[in-house]
Amino acid sequence: MILITGGLGMIGAHTARALVDLGHQVVVTAHRRTEVPSFLAGRVAVESLDVTDRNAFLALADRHDISDIVHLAGSIPDKDPVAFFRTDTIGLLNALDAARAWGVRRFAVASSLGVYIGAAETRWHEELALPTADLPHLIIAFKKAVEPLTTHSLQGSGVQPVVLRIGSIWGPLMDPESPFNPIPPYINAALRGEQPQPLYADDGGDSCYAPDAGRAIALLMTTETLRHTTYNVSSGRPFTNRELVDAVRTITPGPRPGLLPGRRNGPGDDPYLDTTRLTHDTGFTPAFDVATAVADYVAWRADNPR
Repeated sequence: MILITGGLGMIGAHTARALVDLGHQVVVTAHRRTEVPSFLAGRVAVESLDVTDRNAFLALADRHDISDIVHLAGSIPDKDPVAFFRTDTIGLLNALDAARAWGVRRFAVASSLGVYIGAAETRWHEELALPTADLPHLIIAFKKAVEPLTTHSLQGSGVQPVVLRIGSIWGPLMDPESPFNPIPPYINAALRGEQPQPLYADDGGDSCYAPDAGRAIALLMTTETLRHTTYNVSSGRPFTNRELVDAVRTITPGPRPGLLPGRRNGPGDDPYLDTTRLTHDTGFTPAFDVATAVADYVAWRADNPR
């Protein structure tokens, strides 16, 4: 059985779905979010767990035979950065403690495309040296620290670490007004019959539809042999706002979203995650392009609040 902490969040739920579709048993933990999405109802075991409670975390093994862990649980920072770092570090360390105590096969942890911030290259691949740079958000700072904390904690344990450098993910279960990805707010404005804020046609970059991200993580957990520790998780296909707006115009009624010419900050290219390593080791290819992702998301939102 594969354990996913934070398994009712957007990425966790889609990972659970992909694992179940591949024939695996899954247990997900949830703390604040308790509603099980329709595509997981009756298909996974759900445990209420605060991952900062070490004893409760370790007690999961009394009820489930856990073979692998995907650690996606995390909190949102408030005004106290130390409290945020303390909470998420304790959760990570408890998950690592459990992985070692249970002797699991593989332990995957969420990092971020943000670790590449400051790189001069626009094709971000795993062999790039991570630059020293000011980071724009506490979450990205923590994700960058997660990588060595995980790999060093598991050295000599027999547990294989898998660092997931997750791209900009959007799709079903994301807050429709999320500040972390502009696509859902843009589509939802169109769905409400409002005129979305104009986008620059040639801006874009890295964005991955959540079912694809979940399937990529599921493949990294179930592929027999992984040749690396660190993997980019995204579509591997940079997109432009022109593609997004064309797809929204095709699907949604009401005002037709407009485009501003060129790029907000002048000529250049937006960075994206190279997924060659992911594809080579797992066979992953994205099932959705921009148009099919928008169509699927609009269909989902017809019956779901987020």
